[in-house]
Amino acid sequence: MAENTRRDFIKRTALGTAAMLAYPPSSRALGANDRIRVGMIGVGGRGEDLLKQVLEVPNVQLVAIADIYSRRREEAKKMAPGIQTHDDHRRLLDMKDLDGIIVASPLHIHARHFLDTLAAGKDLYAEKTMTWSIPEAEQCLAAAKQSDRVVQVGLQHESSGSVADTRQWIKSGMAGKITHVESWMSRNTPKGKGQWVRPVPTDCKAANVDWNLFLNGRESRPFDPNKFVNWRLFWEFSGGNVTENMVHQIALIISSLDLSLPISAYMSGGVFSEKDGREVPDTIAVTLDYANDLTVTWQSTFSNSHYGLGERFLGSDGTVERLAGATDMVTGKSQTGVWYFPEKVNRADGTAMEGGSKGVNHMVNFVECIRSRKEPNAPVEIGYRSAIAAHMANLAYRKKERVTLESIKRLPMKS
Repeated sequence: MAENTRRDFIKRTALGTAAMLAYPPSSRALGANDRIRVGMIGVGGRGEDLLKQVLEVPNVQLVAIADIYSRRREEAKKMAPGIQTHDDHRRLLDMKDLDGIIVASPLHIHARHFLDTLAAGKDLYAEKTMTWSIPEAEQCLAAAKQSDRVVQVGLQHESSGSVADTRQWIKSGMAGKITHVESWMSRNTPKGKGQWVRPVPTDCKAANVDWNLFLNGRESRPFDPNKFVNWRLFWEFSGGNVTENMVHQIALIISSLDLSLPISAYMSGGVFSEKDGREVPDTIAVTLDYANDLTVTWQSTFSNSHYGLGERFLGSDGTVERLAGATDMVTGKSQTGVWYFPEKVNRADGTAMEGGSKGVNHMVNFVECIRSRKEPNAPVEIGYRSAIAAHMANLAYRKKERVTLESIKRLPMKS
């Protein structure tokens, strides 16, 4: 990667502790039956999903939302009549009676909303990936550790029953020594209709969007409705499918094996499925090396959905396999679940098992932790570790070379 491109990749991340001084700390004591009052920053596609989820949580009130696009504010009011709406997240954070904030803004603004929310003394549900860059991840982790606020990252697999079964089987030693975890995620779309490409609404004009807040300190330029709506396609705002989907599975693998940061990463692939102007790759092969003799691989394509998504933990004494929407080669039926298969050569008396643990609602877990002050299922540490793994992979792709943990530690906090 050219030096100026590398600088662009880490540019504008020096949010620092200044944000922590922007608002005086504010929180209220909550009784067991008190209604939790929450606000939302970002109510686009993913934000609308989370808005629906929070409306279904008992004894929770969605009080207000903030979004820089007038259409989204109006759509949110239709979904939740009576809510307050703001065009600047800072006005939302000025509200003293909010207990928690749900952030579902585009990736490149996550860190600013993360830091501003903690500085305002609010508990935080931060959509994945936790940040757009490595320096931002360091800053958000530090801010969370300095704060007494609850932070739940939107890594929903961490609350699933299949993850609970995976952890139990691995920690009990049933898999033996695991040296390789293979994972994958596959999708397809009709030819000519690339993944994530969305139509630009007719009212998506400069007059209806706070374009400067969207740019978040990036170089000023005329309003670009395509990049505003389809930001996932461009490196300046996105991390591509690695930060959209791999991060979920890497977080699952990290938590199941209690992994720290990868010692190196390599990623190959390219824009092969649809030549539609996107910058981020649609065909990907990632290799992450971890300490203690472990390699994790992740593959993804946007032009074939046959195998759905899944992970296989390959151990000397057994295999743990989790599948979601994979098509069985023999029966042609879709498979979803988690299974354990013994390696008879080392576990002669082992028997195959199917997981059956029940998961919990990730949003409900966040709300319960606002009350109890307990650590949520996807705390900031797993958000940080999964973000670093994702960013190392993307950096390797963009530099077209193996990236090591030591090399990213030398990245400056400021450009």
